[in-house]
Amino acid sequence: MLHWAASMKLVSFLWRQSDRVGAIWDEWVIDLPKAQSTLEETIPLTDTKIPDRMLPFLEGGSRVLQAAQRTLRKAARLDPHSPDFKRFAHRRESVKLLAPIPHPRKNIMCLGANYSDHALETGRAVPLHPVFFTKAPTAVIGPDEAIIYHRCVRHLDYEVELAFTVGKRGRDISRKDAYKHIAAYTIMNDVSERGLQRRHEQWFKGKSLDTFAPMGPCLATGDEIPNPNNLDLELRVNGELKQRSNTRNMVFKIPEIVEQISLGMTLEPGDVVSTGTPAGVGFTRDPPEYLKPGDVVEARIERIGVLRNNVVPARYAQPKSR
Repeated sequence: MLHWAASMKLVSFLWRQSDRVGAIWDEWVIDLPKAQSTLEETIPLTDTKIPDRMLPFLEGGSRVLQAAQRTLRKAARLDPHSPDFKRFAHRRESVKLLAPIPHPRKNIMCLGANYSDHALETGRAVPLHPVFFTKAPTAVIGPDEAIIYHRCVRHLDYEVELAFTVGKRGRDISRKDAYKHIAAYTIMNDVSERGLQRRHEQWFKGKSLDTFAPMGPCLATGDEIPNPNNLDLELRVNGELKQRSNTRNMVFKIPEIVEQISLGMTLEPGDVVSTGTPAGVGFTRDPPEYLKPGDVVEARIERIGVLRNNVVPARYAQPKSR
C-alpha cells in the first residue's frame, strides 16, 4: 500500500471565523478534530490528535491520516439525528469551503507547456524537460470566491490543472518513490494576465495577482485517485466548454514531475505542485476570448469535483487578509 493510500475527501472550511479541517461524507462536512474529541469522550480512538488546520494535518503524515480515517468511520456509524453527530457535522451547503490549503507557506510550483496540444497552440515546441515556474501563495482563493479583475488587467485567461500536495518531506526523490511523497490531489485554475506576462517577459507577475490561484474544492487522497495520470478534466465559462482533455496527455507524468522538481530541492508537507493545462485557453483562440467581469468559470476533474469562481471588478473586491 502506498504511504498515503486512503479514501477521503479532505476540506478546509470556515467555522466561527476560524478555518478547520474536515472531510466530506455524503451531504455532510465532518469537523474531524471536533468529531475525534466528541467520540473519544467514551472510548479513545487513538493517541494521535487531529490538528485543526490543514498544514499541521499534512505535516502529521500517515499517523494523522489514519486517525482521521478511524474518526470518520466511527462518525459515519452514528445516527445523523443524534445529538453527538450534530456536535461535529455540518450540512455542506451551510459551511463556506476554503482553499484546501488556504495559506501555503511557499510559492505554488507549476508546470508550463505540459500538454503537447497546449504547447503547440502557443507556438512552442513540446518541451524536452519540465518547464517550471511559480505563483505567489497570496494568489490562493477557494471555491466560490471571486477572481478579481484588477485595474491592471486587460487579458484575463483561465487554465484548468490537476494539482497535488506533498505529504512527506524529501529531496532527490526517485520516480518509483514519488507517490509515497504525495498526500492528495486537487483542482487548480492557473488564472493568468497575458499582457503582464508579455510586458515583463516572464510568468510570475502575470500569474500571481491576488485571487489568481483558485484551488479546491477538496483534497482527494489515496484510493479516491487510483491513477492520477488518467483523469478527465475540463473547463467551462458561463456553461460553454473551453477545455477538455485527460491527464494521460501530460508530457511529463507525475512520477517524473516529482523526481525532477525535487532534484537538489526539498519538498515539504503542504507544498503544492500544479501539473499544467491542456489546449483551449483564451489567448490562443481566433479571435482571443478573455474573461470579463460577470463570467463564471467552472473547472472540473473527475473524482475530485468542480471548482467554481466568478469574475468581479476590482471596485467590488476587498484586499485579501490572512
